[in-house]
Amino acid sequence: MKIFSYSRLFSTSSVVCLLFVSLFVISKESFAQTITINDESLGTGTYNWTNNNTYVLDGFVYLESGGVLNIQAGTVIKAKASPSSSDNASALIITVGARIEAEGTAEQPIIFTSEIDDLNESADLTATDRGLWGGLILLGDGILGNTTVSSNIEGIPTTETRAQFGGTNNENNVGTLKYVSIRHGGTELSPGNEINGLTLGGVGSGTVVEHIEVFSNLDDGIEIFGGAVNIKNAAVAFCGDDGFDWDLGWVGNGQFWFVLQGSDAADNGGEWDGAKPDGNSIYSNPTVYNLTFIGSGTESVSANNTNAILMRDATAGTVANSIFTEYANKALEIEDLPSASGIDSYTRLQNGEISLLNNLWYGFNTFTTLDANPNTGIIRFTTGGDDNSCTYLINHLTTNNNQISNPMLNSISRLPNGLLDPRPQVDSPALLDLAASPVDAFFTAVDYKGAFDSVENNLWIDGWSALSEYGYLPTTTSVNELYARSNSEINLYPNPTSGVVFIELTNATVETCKLEVYDLSGKLITEIGNKFQNGNRKVSWNTDALVPGVYLLKASTPSVVYSKPFIVQ
Repeated sequence: MKIFSYSRLFSTSSVVCLLFVSLFVISKESFAQTITINDESLGTGTYNWTNNNTYVLDGFVYLESGGVLNIQAGTVIKAKASPSSSDNASALIITVGARIEAEGTAEQPIIFTSEIDDLNESADLTATDRGLWGGLILLGDGILGNTTVSSNIEGIPTTETRAQFGGTNNENNVGTLKYVSIRHGGTELSPGNEINGLTLGGVGSGTVVEHIEVFSNLDDGIEIFGGAVNIKNAAVAFCGDDGFDWDLGWVGNGQFWFVLQGSDAADNGGEWDGAKPDGNSIYSNPTVYNLTFIGSGTESVSANNTNAILMRDATAGTVANSIFTEYANKALEIEDLPSASGIDSYTRLQNGEISLLNNLWYGFNTFTTLDANPNTGIIRFTTGGDDNSCTYLINHLTTNNNQISNPMLNSISRLPNGLLDPRPQVDSPALLDLAASPVDAFFTAVDYKGAFDSVENNLWIDGWSALSEYGYLPTTTSVNELYARSNSEINLYPNPTSGVVFIELTNATVETCKLEVYDLSGKLITEIGNKFQNGNRKVSWNTDALVPGVYLLKASTPSVVYSKPFIVQ
């Protein structure tokens, strides 16, 4: 009946109509709320979080066994740094037997972040704002490589029984995480005890984890404890410790993993452990393909960056078709230190349980040779180990087509300047000499190494991630347009170069072009100046003032920007 009454109001008075519309808009907006979520808010029921509200985690919040949490695409979940409870952090914990269904989209990602993060202002928090809340924890009853069937997840007090995980079911389903960005977490609970951005404890293969980002976490980005969860299209950026960790018998799969580490703080790209104790009959043995791990930079003095990969505690596993570059220290250590059980990761390598296939290694400070020479080699031998020359490892890497070779990524930047494009150029060795894809429905067969294809419009972190929102990625209409133009309309030769280089612009319509040179961190090194006036299409420039390394030539015209990576030898 009220609907008909409203119709009569519309027909009799435009003023009343305007008043009605205003009241309707106010009424609609009144449904948008900020809702505080504490431990009493969730239990064993079904809960629906919608994108017209903002949800604020206050302390440790547990979804208990039998509970289902549905999070609508586009929903924002924030968290308090100082909870009103006695908890010393805020975090969301999906306990064993519960399920989270958080399925965002590229257009509407689900965002977990700090309470002080203003999502309408991309510059209010930066990559160094870490540890502002806890993190997201998923627990299942998967199989653990431990002395006990179950264990307590790290980062939560051991007195909390709801934080126990593990069992006998590696196929368990803890739900779905798709297009989820987790930002600025990792609160330090006590010295050396922080929460990971995303923790997966005993999570099974029935769980879907795809298109996940952890940005600026104080501790590790993503850590996996046991179980058999599979992870695809996952990015970890600017985390204070390691990028991807696995431990306690993880036997799942991974593909398309990206790590970008800050120059101020970071450790290993991957810290991969087997079991506790090392000799446990259940130990980590996953298969991961298509990783791109970019370290803190060869000149970083603040980040540990101990290794791109550290394999220890008798882990096994396969790593193939991947790129590891730009680390302040070494590339790889496979622990050669037998425990009381008599086995270590180096033994697993010798037994054929570790396979490193067709990977590219490049840019490890002054370490440039494929050996364990402490002064020049990219391999770190384990002090006190049995094979300080790492002879078996070197033979394995050589036999299985691992190369020290520049992957020729479009551009590396650790600044929000639109110059981060980790895709390989069209003539990169990342497009050659691939290991065969596993015969497994999880894996996508691709014709490139690393996490990204070289083709246009295939930068899968674009649009939904913090890396995109904060301005790290190219901002052209097509994210590859900058480099597509550079390939066809600007040329720099010889490349690699030493001494004089020639820069040629083939676009005859451009009258003025400003030339600048950046290093891979995005720092402006020099301005060459305005060139190409009066129809001149080619200029020369002397590179003698540059130290050997990889640089980016940026050419700015009144209407477009071109760029070209080049190497100074």
